[in-house]
Amino acid sequence: MVGPVKGGGGERRGGRRKLAVKLRTAKGRKLASTRWLSRQLNDPYVEEAERRGYRSRAAFKLIEMHDKYRFLKPGMIVVDLGAAPGSWSQIAAERVGSVEGRGQVVAVDLRAIEPLPGVEVLSIDVSGHGAPAAIRAQLKGGRADVVLSDMASPATGHRATDHLRVVALVEAALDFAEEVLKPGGTFLAKVFQGGAGQELMARLKRSFARVQHVKPRASRPESPEVYVLATGFCGVQ
Repeated sequence: MVGPVKGGGGERRGGRRKLAVKLRTAKGRKLASTRWLSRQLNDPYVEEAERRGYRSRAAFKLIEMHDKYRFLKPGMIVVDLGAAPGSWSQIAAERVGSVEGRGQVVAVDLRAIEPLPGVEVLSIDVSGHGAPAAIRAQLKGGRADVVLSDMASPATGHRATDHLRVVALVEAALDFAEEVLKPGGTFLAKVFQGGAGQELMARLKRSFARVQHVKPRASRPESPEVYVLATGFCGVQ
């Protein structure tokens, strides 16, 4: 389980109450940047991630979803798409036992990822030509039990454009998942905008036994992000 990570800036540690940090908008710093920094400083998940040695607070999103649905098991082969900075790969490696030499975790991202115990890193563009073949070549047996995708494109502020970008990323991740997943495999991806659209949901339901939306507590309340969890891969219909 996640452990004693509580919301708000006033959780107790060692019997003393931690006070929220307030920031003034500094000269030369935009208001949005000040708000982001304030959230970071007052976010218990950020503090707990640092304490446990996780690369980012996103680790707790995967921990929560896995602890509820148990889709990562010892010995499994996992592909983490858009993995940087590597927090999901860290959790996957712990859960499947690749740190001890069991299972396999392959982290894929164009951005650099510092080495992690039990994680193999591929520095390639997930959407690039030849990427699926390169990833499959890295997998033991060429197949995966789980495909994870926490990919997100930078927001433009234009809702329609941002939605199309998100859909394109999810569809690219699903294209790959349908190529490499073993029967009974799992696909977990960030979808935003209130969930997967009707066409995407219909496609997922044709290829998986069960499809559902998940909103972990570690997702900030104001964030529009939500995840789609598809289990029981039965092949492309």
